[in-house]
Amino acid sequence: MSGSNPLELYNKMLKEARAEIESKENRARVLVGTATCGVSAGALKIKEDFNREIKEKSLDVDVIEVGCMGHCYAEPLAVIAKPGYPPVCYGYLDDGLVHRLVEDFLDGDDPSYEYALAALERNDVFPTFEDFPRGVYEKKLILEKCGYIDARDIKGYIARDGYSAMAKALTGEPHQVLEEVKAANLRGRGGAGFPAGIKWEACMNGGAEEKYVICNADEGDPGAFMDRSILESDPHLVIEGMILCAYAIGAQKGYLYIRAEYPRAVGHVQEAIDQARAKGLLGNSILGSEFDFDLEIFQGSGAFVCGEATALVNSMEGKMGMPESRPPRLASQGFRGKPTILNNVKTFAYVPFIINRGADWFKGIGTEESPGTAVFSLVGKVTNTGLVEVPMGTTLRQLIYDVGDGLPNDKEFKAVQIGGPSGGCLPESALDVPIDFDSLHDAGAIMGSGGLVVMDEDDCMAAVARYFLEFTQHESCGKCTFCRLGTKHMLDILNDITRGEGDAETLGLLKELAEDVRDGSLCNLGKTAPNPVLTTLEYFYEEYKAHLEEGRCPALVCRDLILYYIEPPKCSKLCNVCVGSCPTEAIFTRDDGLKEIDQEKCVKCDNCLKACPPEYNAIVKLSPPVLPPEKEKKAK
Repeated sequence: MSGSNPLELYNKMLKEARAEIESKENRARVLVGTATCGVSAGALKIKEDFNREIKEKSLDVDVIEVGCMGHCYAEPLAVIAKPGYPPVCYGYLDDGLVHRLVEDFLDGDDPSYEYALAALERNDVFPTFEDFPRGVYEKKLILEKCGYIDARDIKGYIARDGYSAMAKALTGEPHQVLEEVKAANLRGRGGAGFPAGIKWEACMNGGAEEKYVICNADEGDPGAFMDRSILESDPHLVIEGMILCAYAIGAQKGYLYIRAEYPRAVGHVQEAIDQARAKGLLGNSILGSEFDFDLEIFQGSGAFVCGEATALVNSMEGKMGMPESRPPRLASQGFRGKPTILNNVKTFAYVPFIINRGADWFKGIGTEESPGTAVFSLVGKVTNTGLVEVPMGTTLRQLIYDVGDGLPNDKEFKAVQIGGPSGGCLPESALDVPIDFDSLHDAGAIMGSGGLVVMDEDDCMAAVARYFLEFTQHESCGKCTFCRLGTKHMLDILNDITRGEGDAETLGLLKELAEDVRDGSLCNLGKTAPNPVLTTLEYFYEEYKAHLEEGRCPALVCRDLILYYIEPPKCSKLCNVCVGSCPTEAIFTRDDGLKEIDQEKCVKCDNCLKACPPEYNAIVKLSPPVLPPEKEKKAK
């Protein structure tokens, strides 16, 4: 290529960035985690508290906003880095702890290790995050900088070799990037797991001069926040991956499709685009080469179906966000009728690592057929919720019990929902299934985009299936009959089941209908919508039968099948807490001074059970056929 040498320009930029970042890192700093997870827990106030305390003591300390550190269970989080001490992460912050840390550590010499979660560097005083049980299983690649760099300062990314893969690629030929991605067997992390290199090659050979690269950040799964956190914490990593893709296929324009409900992600990505463009890393003649490529953001309106590729492209073109029949594939005829590559946030984020470290290095992580790592939002009934990254092949048991520290309150594990609302609910017998595309598919689930919800003994699987199906039915675009009507009929049946209505044929009808919707729907969202129903029927069939044959909900969740009852021997005549907690005045005082619940007025809100003092523990929740004899007739 003619023009300036991209590596020379990059190395100059790298030297300047490292010098500036090193000068900042030689000063005392407080890094406050202000991704959406941190903000929702009060991180912005924590930042204000640090600034106020530091100003009052006239200390020379920088307070910097960073992204998600992954340990969301301990939010708000902050790392204090002071010369002479290892950087230390503190969790569960409040104004009192901030005051103490500023006074004792920043203004003194006491790091208050008793309040620390972990040190970030090896030392002889306090364990690091790698010493935690989860550290044995985690392997952070695309999350390695998340929470430790300022996402709004491009120099922090560059100083850690950011954009070096792009500079390296620009000194070679586009096909070299493509061949390396193909050799790495990078499979798309949006859910389907299709090899990215094969898709890129089809697009490159599409014949048209005008091509597009689109990043799908329309993360709509309940409980999922992986893509959002990456964009909020390390947006330049995704941008660099998109540039490398564009160089490989010959595209000059790209878009990041981000749902408008992610304002922090949108803001951080826009700042990153502007800064990259200002430094010559985007736009015309990138790093002095002949390669031109630019990016802009397209904000989606929050329709779940627009996570499907063709529906996403339709919405970008101003059409209804509805899927289209394929072929033609987007790689040959996509946005504006031109060859288009559409990949997930995480897929693009792996590309710089593959170009810098090689395909063999990438294939050395994970499994043979699913190399690399998997990023999950670990939520639900698990002790340590958060953002985790583990090698492919890690088992569900290791992820839940070793990384997530098991279930709280000594509850028994019941199921894990993996793959979002279109994923499957897997039981305890599947906990040793390795996390990879093929093994999860064989178990009846899908990898999905990375949402993972843990459920315990208090969850009713019929109600869980209803919840997820209600979501997908509501989000159906309505284009095809199987999805539009099939999911509605399935939802009606599940509503009947949770009320104890139905007979022996009901479950067979539900299964048959679910299979028809799976086989007959137009797009993958419709095809996978029945997964929660099919997997719960397969693994929790007896629980369904209990609803229909015995008229009871074993988990005591379905309102029409439960009853709240006050045990007279335990009830205190002097206590009226339950009476005051009832919103419908269903609890009254009997002639003998004890309390009783009027079942016709009771709305089963659970308030009385929570309000009853533990020393009495007089209120119990029951389900037929184990109702107290004197209440059974009335309940029926």
